[in-house]
Amino acid sequence: MPVVDVMNLEGKKVGQLELADDVFAAKINQNLLHEAVRHHLAGERAGTHKTKDKSEVSGSGKKLWKQKGTGRARVGSIRSPLWRHGGTVHGPVPRSYDYALPKKMILGALRSALSAKFAEQKLTVVDGWELDSHKTKPFRQALGKLNDKHNTFLIVGSGENVNLDRASRNIAGVTLVPPNALEPYDLLRHEHVLLSREAVARLTRSLSATAPDVPVQIEAAPAVKKEAPAAKPAVKAAAKSEAKAASKKPAKKEAKAKTKLEFKATIEKSGVTLEEVRAFADAHPELKSPMYKVPRAEGVVGGAANFVLHVAERMKKEGAAETPAGASVAEW
Repeated sequence: MPVVDVMNLEGKKVGQLELADDVFAAKINQNLLHEAVRHHLAGERAGTHKTKDKSEVSGSGKKLWKQKGTGRARVGSIRSPLWRHGGTVHGPVPRSYDYALPKKMILGALRSALSAKFAEQKLTVVDGWELDSHKTKPFRQALGKLNDKHNTFLIVGSGENVNLDRASRNIAGVTLVPPNALEPYDLLRHEHVLLSREAVARLTRSLSATAPDVPVQIEAAPAVKKEAPAAKPAVKAAAKSEAKAASKKPAKKEAKAKTKLEFKATIEKSGVTLEEVRAFADAHPELKSPMYKVPRAEGVVGGAANFVLHVAERMKKEGAAETPAGASVAEW
């Protein structure tokens, strides 16, 4: 496995680090690097080019002269693409030049770019970016101690570092990116690459197929104790439902008793018995048909009482024998 020296911000060696073979010592694939750079540059194109067609250029839409009889070529508009100041045919329109590149090709290009930087000795591992200040001057001095031969640096840090972010953003040729946003184009565009220990570990975990995964410890969230008063709403809801059910039962009983009284009063008023109503209904099948509409009597709510009144009225019209009032309603 390739070994690289670990430097501090003073430019002194503080240890060594073994790198993964398939990440930092892989075979360099020039075709993958070319495709990755081409894909990156295509995505950065604005694509805002635009020309005006016949319907967008200025000019009248009037026909300049009549179609026949002048001897000149026929023309319909001064905005014709054949004329000066006319519209443009098949001109560029705004569009995106971005396209999808397979993920395996991007990862392969990253391995090739990192391997190329390591082979050219243009890769340095820094122990940490613990800066005392966000000032640019001391950070520039630290870069000079790490490498004074190159002018452009790509810094790959890990985690939030406010001082590093503020100190590096005001220096021309210095770019700070996190490991998950690293692209082959950035590695090839800068002369020297500076990686932190954490960045090397994350890149190895993401790009290597043989290196063991580094376990990530996640602290469990503190358990939230449920307070005892939280059970009160459930008790209240149960009591409320019981009270509601208890209030519904007397109401149903009262409505049922009221309907019975109304039906009994209707029978007494009609002057017929229930047996006579059943017999008359059996003799007239249309009364039992669901399509037969019984006229609604005034002041009668129940359907059975309304039907009895209707049958009694028909019996009187047809000359049926009347029954004295006070007929029995025990069966109903």
